[in-house]
Amino acid sequence: MQGFAKEIVPLSDTFYEQSTLELAKALLGCILVNKSNEGIAAGYIVETEAYIGPSDRAVHSYNNKRTARTEVMYYRSGHAYTYLMHTHCLFNVVSGGEGNPEAVLIRALEPLFGIELMKDRRGIDDLTKLTNGPGKLTKSLGITMVDYGHQLMKPPLFIAKGFSPESISVGKRIGIDNSGEARDYPWRFWVTKNKYVSRHQKSEFVFETEK
Repeated sequence: MQGFAKEIVPLSDTFYEQSTLELAKALLGCILVNKSNEGIAAGYIVETEAYIGPSDRAVHSYNNKRTARTEVMYYRSGHAYTYLMHTHCLFNVVSGGEGNPEAVLIRALEPLFGIELMKDRRGIDDLTKLTNGPGKLTKSLGITMVDYGHQLMKPPLFIAKGFSPESISVGKRIGIDNSGEARDYPWRFWVTKNKYVSRHQKSEFVFETEK
């Protein structure tokens, strides 16, 4: 890979062996990279949501529902779980270990590399709106349903070490109003005060990360 990506190394499979809640926090500050025929695009992960099935009514694998769509969630941690929501492709990191259908949704990125390519793909120039949502970031990076099941430890789509957030905010997940008590679980995490977060709501709490 040319330029900045030459020094970027994918995280190993052991990184993904954390519990889903811990992984959702550990992913903050990491770099999501995708290389396509159009070029390389990348951004810092600044917002995530944890989905822990089969007891989590907000997750596709609720009640251990195993379908063609959720099959990859039963794989080893570190695979890409992509699915369509209306007309948007959403990108998730499979977690929980083999046989445990859990995942972390990547909700927002801070643009880092390939910004002009992102602008062309989205048809907008406002940097703060390029990747501040799960459907926006996949379009900006060129992530599609073709990436379903891809192992994130290797290119062209992978996650690399980035920065360590000074603090992380925690709150309720977004867009799951019909999921009973699960809608109130504080399983959304974001880099505190980051302007690229998809929605700035009052956090349940903020905690300082270890240095």
